[in-house]
Amino acid sequence: MALFDLKKLLSENSYPGRGIVIGKSADGTKAMIAYFIMGRSENSRNRIFERFEGGMRTKAFDESKLSDPHLIIYNPYLQIANMDIITNGDQTNTIYDFVKVDKTFEDSLRTREFEDDEPNYTPRISGILYYENNNFTYKLSILKSANGRPVCNRYFYDYTPESGIGHFIHTYKCDGNPIPSFYGEPEEISMPNTAKELADICWNNLNEDNKVSLFVRTVDLKNGESEEIIINKNK
Repeated sequence: MALFDLKKLLSENSYPGRGIVIGKSADGTKAMIAYFIMGRSENSRNRIFERFEGGMRTKAFDESKLSDPHLIIYNPYLQIANMDIITNGDQTNTIYDFVKVDKTFEDSLRTREFEDDEPNYTPRISGILYYENNNFTYKLSILKSANGRPVCNRYFYDYTPESGIGHFIHTYKCDGNPIPSFYGEPEEISMPNTAKELADICWNNLNEDNKVSLFVRTVDLKNGESEEIIINKNK
């Protein structure tokens, strides 16, 4: 039994910021990914997710209102060979560039650090899934400041999937000013069976004022077929 309930973690936190969920479906048949973004400023809230061949990008909903693309416009998801990469920033491309030449997830992130948005120093959270032999393994990482000091600490977590178990990591512990970074290990959560169930749990329990967009992807481990859901608050 998982330590935490994702619905409860989301519904009781008005501002987890950006979040990544990776795990295995309850019936053991699918790899599951979720990524969401939130925003407090008009610039952060003025975004949508848009799929493209080989990945997914953030995009301004109203280009005329985009005041600063720095840190908010990037590719959260990229696919390469037998891997899925999901992150909260342009380190997605850094990871992609490293793994395509047989370097490691860890090597790529040792070249990066938290975001340059003093005093928040927003953590960079990243995940990667490796598919092989009708199964998968996954890793998560967080690059964060040393308790608000501008020194980067890098943490890496390596998981063997279990049916019905996932891990959830997010940028912020809660709302605040400055916003306190996530701390501790990724939270072990219960996973549902389908993409729709995971999307419903995430979207329906994120704070209504602050939620912006959600991406969910599942991959059938037997036949490799994928299902994806994108929900944008801006329509």
